[in-house]
Amino acid sequence: ARQRILKLSWRKSLAIEPDRYHQSLLNTPDSPDQDRRWMQLAVSAARRAEGRTGPNPPVGCVITDQTGRLVAVGHTARGGRPHAETEALAMAGNAARGGCAYVTLEPCSHEGKTGACADALIAAGVVRVVIAVQDPDSRVDGRGIARLRAAGVRVDCGLAAEAAHRVMAGFLCRVRHARPLITLKTATSMDGRIALADGMKRWITGPEMRRYVHLQRSRCDAIMTGIGTVIADDPELTCRLHGLVDDNPHRYVLDSHLRLPTDSALMKAVSDTGVTVFCRHDASADHMTALRDAGAVVKPVDTDDHGGLSLPDVMAAVAAADHSHLMVESGGKLAASLLHAEIVDRIAWTQSPHIIGADGIASVAAQKLAGLPATPAFKVMDQGQFGADRFILMERAAE
Repeated sequence: ARQRILKLSWRKSLAIEPDRYHQSLLNTPDSPDQDRRWMQLAVSAARRAEGRTGPNPPVGCVITDQTGRLVAVGHTARGGRPHAETEALAMAGNAARGGCAYVTLEPCSHEGKTGACADALIAAGVVRVVIAVQDPDSRVDGRGIARLRAAGVRVDCGLAAEAAHRVMAGFLCRVRHARPLITLKTATSMDGRIALADGMKRWITGPEMRRYVHLQRSRCDAIMTGIGTVIADDPELTCRLHGLVDDNPHRYVLDSHLRLPTDSALMKAVSDTGVTVFCRHDASADHMTALRDAGAVVKPVDTDDHGGLSLPDVMAAVAAADHSHLMVESGGKLAASLLHAEIVDRIAWTQSPHIIGADGIASVAAQKLAGLPATPAFKVMDQGQFGADRFILMERAAE
């Protein structure tokens, strides 16, 4: 009975003097281990939203109550709204008051279709916010942090910044460089060939690896290929995995002279997923009309010095369509062009144990290199195996 009385007295003291209790929390030394634990959970939550939140970034938010107990986990909803903080606060309810929020990106400070997340955290009574990455969007860019601090909320920045940046890399690339993050994906034999000499479509890797690739597609906003690959393979470029049919990326085709057949596999699914075709300004008007009537978006762009489509213009158009992470699955010519332009940010290389030989089609066309750089352009992020096939994920090394 005495313990019950003491417990009730403690709860009553909190109800009467919440400000003094919250101040005591602010004066209590933080646990770095706990902070890392909850931010890792926020990053994991953001990962669940990757590729599904355009035009907004995939953000994760974790809320703990005034005792440090986990009360909510949220991430940006499909289509970008509600934001992660809104989702987590709705789950936490009154338990957020006096607590701490762990957010992978700086809470927004501007009002659009929804209110500012910084204001929502303040109104909920959160007394501390831990942020992984400051938002470079000109509408935010430190203003969310300033608003929180002006309201007396303690703000700490930079925890798990690298991990959070990796999940939001597409959004950050689009905001900072006005182009999408580009992942070059290829499936090759052990000697780097994507097809036999006859060019006919054959699976290089097995079904387990192909399912893994479909999962990677679901984490991208868009996917691109060249018309040569479409003519040779007639790909769908969709996520054909149970539970991921709604996560198909938007499809882009580089097709200078508009050879894309209106009855291709890409066009058959145009109403579900969408297709955008980039072509030359002088491409056939009749073909433009036919593709547009079939449901495709056709975008003429300028050409480069070699007569090919201008890759900077193409990537700027992809970014303008609010697509942040672009996976490229193509033949060797487009792969070589992207690598030569130094705009490939990541490589997803899948490899079977087959050996095709020099008469096979190379995954990367001739680059005409005069030498090798002192250090490789890409570093290994992850690697593993599915069945008999291997995969390597790489990202561009910091200069």
